[in-house]
Amino acid sequence: MNILIILNDPPYGTERCYNGLRLAGSLSKREGINVRVFLFGDAVV
Repeated sequence: MNILIILNDPPYGTERCYNGLRLAGSLSKREGINVRVFLFGDAVV
């Protein structure tokens, strides 16, 4: 299974990007799952 997670959030004030990265890390440890993370806008910072 292939999963794409797109993160777009301001660099300060929320933890949504951090939670998205934690989710991606957890999913990538499972067998047969490929995870790609696309950082967009201020989420790159």
